Amino acid sequence: MSQRLSVFFYILIVLFLVAFLAYPLMKILKGGFVNESGHLTLDYVFEVFRNPIYLEGLWNSFTLAVAALLLVSVIALPMAVLNAGYVYPGKSIFSSLILVPMILPPFVGAIGFRQFWGQAGVFNSLLLALGLPDWMAVDWLGVSRFWGVALAMALHLYPILYLNTVAALANLDPAMEEAARNLGAGKWLRFRKVTYPLMLPGLFAGGTIVFIWAFTELGTPLMFDYTRVTSVQVFEALKEIGDNPLSYVLVVLLLASSVILYGAGRAALKSGERAMVSRGGRGSTEKQLTGWRCGLALVFLLLVTGAAMLPHIGVVLVSFSQDWYATVLPERWTLGHYRDALEHSFTVPSIANSLRYAGIASLVDLVIGVAAAWIVVRTRLPGRAILDSLLMAPLAVPGIVLAFGYLAMTQPGEWFQFLDPSVDPALLLVIAYSIRRLPYVVRSVIAGLEQSSESLEEAGRNLGAAPMRVLRRITLPLVSANLVAGAILAFCFAMLEVSDSLSWRRSRWITRLPRQYLSYSSC
Repeated sequence: MSQRLSVFFYILIVLFLVAFLAYPLMKILKGGFVNESGHLTLDYVFEVFRNPIYLEGLWNSFTLAVAALLLVSVIALPMAVLNAGYVYPGKSIFSSLILVPMILPPFVGAIGFRQFWGQAGVFNSLLLALGLPDWMAVDWLGVSRFWGVALAMALHLYPILYLNTVAALANLDPAMEEAARNLGAGKWLRFRKVTYPLMLPGLFAGGTIVFIWAFTELGTPLMFDYTRVTSVQVFEALKEIGDNPLSYVLVVLLLASSVILYGAGRAALKSGERAMVSRGGRGSTEKQLTGWRCGLALVFLLLVTGAAMLPHIGVVLVSFSQDWYATVLPERWTLGHYRDALEHSFTVPSIANSLRYAGIASLVDLVIGVAAAWIVVRTRLPGRAILDSLLMAPLAVPGIVLAFGYLAMTQPGEWFQFLDPSVDPALLLVIAYSIRRLPYVVRSVIAGLEQSSESLEEAGRNLGAAPMRVLRRITLPLVSANLVAGAILAFCFAMLEVSDSLSWRRSRWITRLPRQYLSYSSC
């Protein structure tokens, strides 16, 4: 990409982020910094820091994010190493099952999770059915709601780290590990000194998304009644939107904390050179797992995928059940729920709209993500670090806040009134989905570029290839695994987006919203 084109995309991306991220946030969050007389004030900020409940919420959010990231790492990293470096029975099946958690929003999965592990859930019912004493039927989730929330989020979010890690492993040059082996380095020394440092960009890409998602997650703590976290406190305060300025301050603190934590991790990652001249080719180095190692790997995969699919199994069984309480299986079954859903005139159009909006948003994210990643990694344009942090900001903004910000900026008399969702919300939904899921693509592509040696692109330019031809024939193929990982994440989670469509549907400002524009995720 030429310098002139890089500057053009730089300006375009900044304008896009200012118009559809910074501006709507400013419209909705200014209430936290303006007093009743209309003057700027920091009194509400000081009030938050004087309140021990809010400080406890911030600390709980941080520790919950750390716990979820640790659990995700324990689950995803061994899976990625197994699938990238070994052949074992049922590999293709497990590779598909690993991604199943992405088809349900985490708060919906929490419903199924509680159905199995709640006080009157399947596990306790099974214990009683086996004749065990009543005292063994404890409230497993009530014993430690913190770890229940962390585990539920981990079982939903591990595909994010898994996909980024697999992409990072696919980009590794096997010759570097072979060279270390020839120099006498053992397996663990090679991993610690060669493999792990080279795959750090991919680990950081996935780990950042997991951490910030868990730090700001709302639905799962709500479903587990774990309310002493900042995201739930924001949600409760937003019920009084317009009357409680502390809700806006809490959102700003969430955003600022996420940016600071991301910046600290990014600075730590900057040390060390991780680019490789040759790439990929790991398929020929895959080893066949046999004996007890194969058995151990299969047991691990079965346990993890089984636990991850339990919430989905619970939701499926609930959809067929007419009465399911304190029993191992539903006592009565019915197809009535499916009949009612399929006979509804909005079901098929809603699913089609979700596919359309998520698909277009993913394409937008791919274009912007590639350009933004190139600017951050391959150029020396001023403000790249600020742009990098700004691109991660959507992860730290509660969806409901951004949704209300879009509503505020599309009111009559505003600059963006032509996007009024009460007339046609399609374009604004695509923009909202693109903004919310852009970090997934950006982080994946940045990780790929950081693992790719710039000398390959310089060789193409030295041979007379135009900048766009170098991008198309060299750069994009080198980061293709990262592009696929980012696109899958962006599309799947755009399909699950509920904040925008649900908030706009319920808002008093859009009582004329055509029902056929509602997406599947909001129904």
